[in-house]
Amino acid sequence: MKVVIIGASFAGVATALEIRKKQSNAEIILLEKQSTLGYIPNGLHLYWENKIADLDVAYFITKEQLEKQNICCCLETVVEKIDSIHKKINYLQHGKEATITYDKLIIATGSSQLSQKISGSDGENVLKYKRHHEAEDALSKVDASKNVTIIGAGQVGVEAADLLSKQQKHVTLIENMDYVLFKYFDKEMIQPLQQKMLEQGIDLRLNQTVSAIEADADQTATIRFGNEMVKSEAVILGVNVRPDLHFLDEHIRLHMDQTIAVDRYMRTSVEDVFAVGDCIQLAYGEEEETVYIPLVNNAVRTGIVAANNLIQPKMVFKGSLRTIGTYIFGYYIASTGMTEAESVFTGQMVNTYRQEVRLTSLPTSDTVTIKWVYDATSHILLGAQMISTSNMLEKINTLALAIQTKQTLEDLQQKDYFFHPSFSQMISSTNFVSWAEVRDDGNEN
Repeated sequence: MKVVIIGASFAGVATALEIRKKQSNAEIILLEKQSTLGYIPNGLHLYWENKIADLDVAYFITKEQLEKQNICCCLETVVEKIDSIHKKINYLQHGKEATITYDKLIIATGSSQLSQKISGSDGENVLKYKRHHEAEDALSKVDASKNVTIIGAGQVGVEAADLLSKQQKHVTLIENMDYVLFKYFDKEMIQPLQQKMLEQGIDLRLNQTVSAIEADADQTATIRFGNEMVKSEAVILGVNVRPDLHFLDEHIRLHMDQTIAVDRYMRTSVEDVFAVGDCIQLAYGEEEETVYIPLVNNAVRTGIVAANNLIQPKMVFKGSLRTIGTYIFGYYIASTGMTEAESVFTGQMVNTYRQEVRLTSLPTSDTVTIKWVYDATSHILLGAQMISTSNMLEKINTLALAIQTKQTLEDLQQKDYFFHPSFSQMISSTNFVSWAEVRDDGNEN
């Protein structure tokens, strides 16, 4: 069996490794348009955090490691066109045209920071750094800049604002919603962090939509939004990423947003063609409706699912809960599942409860603020958000698993946990909700 995988980032590599586990005799070929593979998309943030000494080490795997497992890696290979009926791929490698055939095809091309709505977003002063060469260019440009404007206050944008403010840069952050990180948190939960951003000098422009980025003669850029504008020496595009799938033929069905339509087995509309990672929409939890959730965790999991379904469909993708966690502006923040704000679009009756929990049994220990989102009738947990000045990030994985396995608040009360007075509280924070006064009358605390 000859398996061709287009794309060698997290999704493509995870697929290749899983196929090798399941199919020891399969011929596996990775096609990657970059000159390297396995680059960590937020490698520049790791460098700014002093977690790595050089961008050249921001890789999670190497070509040599893959080739030791008999996985062929074709770098600087740009796919031009797919013929899904005759199972052929036309590509350019080092400028030369070539064709390859396949028995099974996995599309794992990832995504790029693209914006079709912002005029001039592809200008030289506009920085994107998902790829290694982009990160190198962005690093030198930011180092030479005193003023940086970030467009988009999602996780990437807010992390960049934090790291750049620590470098004494003047940071302007523009967001079209009325608070930051709106995809993952309800407004009142993220307010402490947003206030800290203002205190640290971030010029936060909310409810603003950027229309144009204009290159100026003095090597600066003018960013226009509404009737306002700011000037910056560098602009970071932190808006939503999107896949580039121009090489697909007309037989592979796409969604309106030009992502590939797949079922829960990662199968496309064409037999023997699968798609994974950032080029597809995913089921949100167990719902049939799909949404675009480009996260590394989803890339890896969809790759594993596709690899297990190459011969016959046997592994169903469990859905994504959009679980995230990070440390920014002095706060550890984490979120999984449904927020209260988006629950109004589901038609589901939910209750919420917010509380502060002490992280250890010691009097001097910090607290974590937790918000629970749960079904009003069954008490099944639907979502959770956490914020603290102490590291509680691992707790969000427990809560994500609780949501995925349909645990109720009463179930969480019975969750097993260890106790040690130096490291844990008397009641684990993920048990604590059932000890609080969670009422059925829909009132919030």
